[in-house]
Amino acid sequence: MLVSYRRVDELAVISINNPPVNALSHGVRKGVLEAITTAQTDDSKAIVILCEGRTFIAGADISEFGKPIEEPSLPQVNAAIEDSAKPVIAAIHGTALGGGFELALSCHYRCALDSAAVGLPEVNLGLLPGAGGTQRVPRLIGVKAALDMITSGQKISAQKALEQGLIDRVFDGQVEESALAYARELITAGAGPRRISEIAIPQESFDSEAFDAYRNLLRKRKRGQEAPQRIVDCIEAAMEKSFDEGLVYERSRFVECCQSEQSAALRHIFFAERQAPKVPGLDKAVAPRAIDRVAIIGAGTMGGGIAMSFANAGIPVTLLELNQKALDAGQALIARNYATTVSKGKLSQEQAVARQGLISGTTDYEDLADVDLVIEAVFESMDVKRQVFGRLDQVCKEGAILASNTSYLDVNEIAAATSRPQDVVGLHFFSPANVMRLLEVVRADKTAEDVIATAMALGKRIGKVPVLAGVCYGFIGNRMLRQYAREAQLCMIEGAEPGQIDGVLTRFGMAMGPLAVGDLAGLDIGYKARQALTDEQKGDPRSYCIADALVEMGRLGQKTGAGYYRYDPDTRARSADPEVLAVIEEQAKLQGVERRVLSDEEILDRHLMALINEGFRILEEGIAQRPGDIDVVYVHGYGFPSYRGGPMFYASQRGLSAVYERIESLHKSTGEAHWAPAPLLTELVRNNQTLGDWMAKKN
Repeated sequence: MLVSYRRVDELAVISINNPPVNALSHGVRKGVLEAITTAQTDDSKAIVILCEGRTFIAGADISEFGKPIEEPSLPQVNAAIEDSAKPVIAAIHGTALGGGFELALSCHYRCALDSAAVGLPEVNLGLLPGAGGTQRVPRLIGVKAALDMITSGQKISAQKALEQGLIDRVFDGQVEESALAYARELITAGAGPRRISEIAIPQESFDSEAFDAYRNLLRKRKRGQEAPQRIVDCIEAAMEKSFDEGLVYERSRFVECCQSEQSAALRHIFFAERQAPKVPGLDKAVAPRAIDRVAIIGAGTMGGGIAMSFANAGIPVTLLELNQKALDAGQALIARNYATTVSKGKLSQEQAVARQGLISGTTDYEDLADVDLVIEAVFESMDVKRQVFGRLDQVCKEGAILASNTSYLDVNEIAAATSRPQDVVGLHFFSPANVMRLLEVVRADKTAEDVIATAMALGKRIGKVPVLAGVCYGFIGNRMLRQYAREAQLCMIEGAEPGQIDGVLTRFGMAMGPLAVGDLAGLDIGYKARQALTDEQKGDPRSYCIADALVEMGRLGQKTGAGYYRYDPDTRARSADPEVLAVIEEQAKLQGVERRVLSDEEILDRHLMALINEGFRILEEGIAQRPGDIDVVYVHGYGFPSYRGGPMFYASQRGLSAVYERIESLHKSTGEAHWAPAPLLTELVRNNQTLGDWMAKKN
């Protein structure tokens, strides 16, 4: 039974039991409404709503997303709770999120375990609270605090919720026992129903100018996103309208959000993230290996960041460097990173010290004899990596997983440097590794199933989104990035300035433009990599001649104060530089390119179509398991706007026929082989099929 009703002396107890997270399914809503109605007819003096299992109601039933809402709706249930003639107490443990917290807010009193958390995270799905959240929260904690809480979507602790006034009592111990005691206390005190709807918001607390200022803040903080702005509209309505009118307004904005492309994209990413760690065909009986101690080879920026990722999850780490000086520098960088986190209030000093204490250092490979996993994060050279793995093969215990953080190189060739290729896997972290959530898990030809199972489980354990990739140059993300970066260079030499290219992509929603990213990373990195390639491997000179010319002028990017842009030495603010335009024009003449005016539309299409076309090739080759995995890679690793759902979702929303026609037109106009439409895209369009159809057939 999803919802049960029982009496405990003078109290009515409504229990919800809908594992795993007591989601607000139709059955739960119906059961709660019936139980509240029943409680009005007996001689109970107060009603307690609590949940079985590990949590209070953690939100809506995601399986009902996008479907017509079957009555009773949550607003109807909440109205019945608030209208109860007897006081209703919500007893919270675990998390009360989204609709679950809105239900708790419709109760007259709220109590919670001190370990609990509450929040309204709907904005993360392109939605807003649609069952009274935007109307009730500002009545309890004020407009500014409500705006901060709901537009951020972040959870807050029970203690903070108590301090703000969202919760009335916090306790430790057993949730039911404590909640019933609190309910009896209220009865003894003669406390009746206390309805948030009857609380007035002081009109002078937040005026129209303050709302406008907050909207402007969100335009920067939540660039391009619609839902945060609609949340502000709803909270402003809470001040200007009656409670009932505010609810109607909120619900209309909620329905608009539900039907928006942005919410569809964000819901797609939500599901894709949860699907990504699942590996089709992997024997479910295969148990992951135990990972209790990890080693990292290389204490540079990447190695240190990876070490922090494990220490943050409570896993001891040994950092290995060639010499003590390099090791000391790496550990000092880690200390500075933790100090920065403490200064921002995201970590206590005690927590930082404890995490740093989990990271030890060594210069001796023999100290890695007992680790369960070792991750190589050294220079991107196959010769260097083969040497490292040959040494690891000698010192690491049987069953230890040997992983490479390579972002391009052939993991099969790396594995061949060992006598145990079944234990070798790619674990491609993204910089800064302690911050970025993406982890590409690269399966080589001989990687054992339990190694893959371990890598995917471990990714989740350290707070990453693991995505499985096959072996090819650049795997999923960097293979696609090459096509994207190529178009930035070609658009530039053909007629666009850096500021136009970057502006087009950032207005689309990318976190940074491709040329600004190059300056941030350092133009010398790509330059050095190209020096090791033959002219044939380098490809079209037009796609790198400008970058090479800038490097040879000493313009390496932000670190030298000049790259595609010039950078202020104090603020790092970037500005256009006429010297760069002169370089571009000179290289265009040398390459025989006649420059022209490029429209913003052409620039955007060329970048996006390059990503999409390569994505279809990657899917067809089996390098990625599913279209959603590619989207997760680009949203979490490359700054693609989550509210557009990733390149493959964007292609589906635009229409595969339209995408095919645009790519084919680029192919015809340029004659370039790389613009030939991917065979899979061509096949789907000819058969009038979608990516969903292809996945269904594949599975």
